[in-house]
Amino acid sequence: MTATVKTLDHLVLTCSDVAATVAFYTTHLGMHATEFVSPKDGDGTARRALHFGQQKINLHQRGAEFEPKAQTALPGTADLCFEVADEVRLEHVQTRLKKDDGVRLEEEGEIVYRTGAKGRMRSLYVRDPDGNLIE
Repeated sequence: MTATVKTLDHLVLTCSDVAATVAFYTTHLGMHATEFVSPKDGDGTARRALHFGQQKINLHQRGAEFEPKAQTALPGTADLCFEVADEVRLEHVQTRLKKDDGVRLEEEGEIVYRTGAKGRMRSLYVRDPDGNLIE
């Protein structure tokens, strides 16, 4: 029988600076940071993750990635699109991000229309500390 994917459990971002990545995603996207020890990691090494909804992003420090890892695990190679809660006005997010000199906006910081998994959507593009494209 063919496996049928139900949902995404987690993905991994390789980071130049895990602490900077945690700060960005918790401050600007409201994610929750946690530490955990994988049952596989017998040495008790703490790992970092970002949680949102029913998913999480595991964070690997470049050069100290946990195995197994992507064949080419590099910071700044991801292009991720997140949905915000229905009650969040994208214009408010846009205004807040434009005021933060440390945030790099794309598309001149404008809200643009794109096509996502559910059809037409409004998008705002920003770069995380490693240059990953975040929509």
